[in-house]
Amino acid sequence: MDMITFLKTIGYIGTWAALFTEGAFFFGIFLPGDSLLFPIGILAGQDVFNLWVMLPGCFIAAFLGNLVGYEIGKRWGPKVLKSRYGAKFIKEHHVEKCDHFFEKYGAFTVVISRFIHFARTFVPFAAGMSRMDYKLFVAYSSIGALLWATGIPLLGYFVGGLIPEGSIDRYLLPFIACLILIVASPAIISAIKARFFSKTSEIPAKSSD
Repeated sequence: MDMITFLKTIGYIGTWAALFTEGAFFFGIFLPGDSLLFPIGILAGQDVFNLWVMLPGCFIAAFLGNLVGYEIGKRWGPKVLKSRYGAKFIKEHHVEKCDHFFEKYGAFTVVISRFIHFARTFVPFAAGMSRMDYKLFVAYSSIGALLWATGIPLLGYFVGGLIPEGSIDRYLLPFIACLILIVASPAIISAIKARFFSKTSEIPAKSSD
């Protein structure tokens, strides 16, 4: 079953449930994410979905999924990772990549993770387990959900008709890569400035004769 047919089958409620599950539970890592959102816009352009009903639901589902993932990580994080359930879905390289993102981008990782498949599922859990400031997590989760869960369907709505049938992934992936760079640019610039100034501060001043 192709994604267009799948979306027509599950409708509004099924789409929102999939977006919620991807952020809330480990088994959500197997859900399609980006490949699901883009065709939503295409179908809205064909009047299969009402875009202005679908988009708020997508945002709310993605946002609430993150909050549930955070609570699971906060309350049961270490136990879940050590369980068969956790080990089945979360691999060591997933943990290492998420740790790398947190080291590089800090709390802004919550936004960036929306556009990276495995990270959408694991980052909320990791944020809860590490006791990230809840207000900060909520703020960045709302930004990430808005950009991801509404931005990608809108792209599909406005340009989907220009993409040849069967070539969605070919055009979607470059767009997501560009969007990640745009979204992450403030954090990247801040990290570069911090590293540059820390290095210059370490250079001893020349003593005057």
